[in-house]
Amino acid sequence: MFAIQRCVMDKDKRIKELESQLQEIQSIVTELILVNKSLLNRLAKYENPKNSSNSSIPPSKDENRPFKSKSLREASGKKPGGQPGHEGKTLDMVTVPDMIVAHNPLYCNHCGLDMSHLPSKIIEKRQVVEIPPIKPIYIEHQVFARTCTCGYTITGSFPNDITPGISYGKSIESLSAYFYARQYLPFARMQEMFNDVFSLPISEGGVHQVLERATVKAEPAYKLIQERIEHAAVVGADETGTRIGKEKGWFWTWQNEKLTFITASMNRGTQTINKHFKNGFPKAVLVHDCWRSHFEPIVLTHQICIAHLLRELNHLDECYNNPWPKIFKELLCDAIHLKKKLTPSDYQSSIPERVDLVRRLTELIEKTINPDHKELAAFHRRMIKYKNYIFTFLFYPDVPPDNNGSERAIRNIKVKHKISGYFKSFNGASQFAILRSVLDTANKNGQNILGAFSQIFSNPSWAD
Repeated sequence: MFAIQRCVMDKDKRIKELESQLQEIQSIVTELILVNKSLLNRLAKYENPKNSSNSSIPPSKDENRPFKSKSLREASGKKPGGQPGHEGKTLDMVTVPDMIVAHNPLYCNHCGLDMSHLPSKIIEKRQVVEIPPIKPIYIEHQVFARTCTCGYTITGSFPNDITPGISYGKSIESLSAYFYARQYLPFARMQEMFNDVFSLPISEGGVHQVLERATVKAEPAYKLIQERIEHAAVVGADETGTRIGKEKGWFWTWQNEKLTFITASMNRGTQTINKHFKNGFPKAVLVHDCWRSHFEPIVLTHQICIAHLLRELNHLDECYNNPWPKIFKELLCDAIHLKKKLTPSDYQSSIPERVDLVRRLTELIEKTINPDHKELAAFHRRMIKYKNYIFTFLFYPDVPPDNNGSERAIRNIKVKHKISGYFKSFNGASQFAILRSVLDTANKNGQNILGAFSQIFSNPSWAD
């Protein structure tokens, strides 16, 4: 009897041990399932890495160039090169050349007689274009005094921009600003250019002083651009990181088809926006890449960049076995195609295709996304939050579907980094922002950049 009771007790004890082990195993399995999901998500990033075709990563950071099939551009069906009807450009001969070099035969190759006194006729003309040696012009300003018959002496005065001693003129200021902000030359190469090409003796310190003076003269035009951007109907915004001195800094831009305003800053938050546009953009549709700071200022409404969304959807389509990203991409592409077909008068009436696109967007956003697909779920939540800013461009004729204009306006910062390195000081970064804003605005309005600088530096108070 005692043996039977002991056997039952051993059995109960064994059952409890097994139940304890089972619970422990279940706990381990649950933990391993979570670890497995986490590893699968991390592995998906390596199997489908982000690059310039499926995210906002610049092409310079691509480990390998993305496949051509992943480009957002669609094939036009046209052959490479000039298209039929395209007006070509070539170097034309001038009617009245500056110099003529005559090549007359002086003697007969057959009999050897002198032919220099005989008449000749032109058989063929050829022209060569040359640039003459460039030499600086030194202009001396002299002040005279005259005594009137009444006995009072009157003395002339120097123009306001003529300083004591000798100084560099507006053409040198214009060239310095052009080389610095347009061609991205560092000071040492600018000095070399002035010395070797223009035969102008100037030091690196001299170049720095000339640029400082040019920047001060460009500030009225810079402020005028800022004022017009604030009251514009369409404004694109973007920002990019940079190194200023030893710290992380940022360049911001606000621009449209006719204006570009760029500024340097040490932060990426709303502090920069409030500093330059404290009243926001009350009349504008603000086009941007969905960075949260751009939602802070007062605006008419927003347009988030469709190109950014398409790149993100490319990545999500690669990472997850889910048709939702592909359907969303097709919807956005259909909206872009509709935008290309619309005329300005179409926006004043109801557009059935637009109504259908909005309906499709609403239905797509209302669909449930698997929470295990973390990146896709996060993107889905963001689209729910900003759904009213996806198709804004279909309701305003001048609003583009993307923020490419702002990216072009600020891409020059990265180009300058490649050519001449980072900014050593915040003052240097601000100088570049002012000069680049002026020249980019001049370029957008079809003006000669060097001529625009020359005009501004000749009369720096023109914008007052």
